Amino acid sequence: MNADLRRVVIIVALLNAAYFAVEFTVARAIGSVSLFADSVDFLEDASVNLLIAVALGWGAANRARLGMALAGILLVPGIATLWTAWQKLLSPVPPAHLALSLTGAGALAVNVGCAFMLARVRAHSGSLTRAAFLSARNDALANIAIIAAGFATAYAGSAWPDLAVGLGIAVLNADAAREVWSAARAEHGAARS
Repeated sequence: MNADLRRVVIIVALLNAAYFAVEFTVARAIGSVSLFADSVDFLEDASVNLLIAVALGWGAANRARLGMALAGILLVPGIATLWTAWQKLLSPVPPAHLALSLTGAGALAVNVGCAFMLARVRAHSGSLTRAAFLSARNDALANIAIIAAGFATAYAGSAWPDLAVGLGIAVLNADAAREVWSAARAEHGAARS
């Protein structure tokens, strides 16, 4: 099973790294907080999945320690989003709504595909694959919100829908970090006893 799991997480890592480049470029071009937050999250997901591929041969205690470290990594996009949101508050120009929605739709397609691949293997290697699955699932939910923010921006002509979704993504990442931390702590305790 480790060979299948390793193959899946490497494919997921490559897909996330590729879409990071797309989404980050668009986010910078149109000044979108939500796309920026999601792009940083794609980069974080690529890193998490590569770490999982490396850690599959490790013992239970070391995998649990890595799971705790991954919980911290899951917080990074939230911190980056808060900074970007602050910058947007200083200059609340709405992003280009069509580019926002289309880029969010592309991200949704990537994340749904990754979530389906990871769902098949999420019960293996405990908190590690749980972290990857939760991240892909949360990202798909965030992408739906990004698409909706694009429509709301078109209707209202305001930067607020994009800003609100960006902050929502930060909250989702914090909750995923909490879940992974709890699972990793339980695994670490079980491995020590």
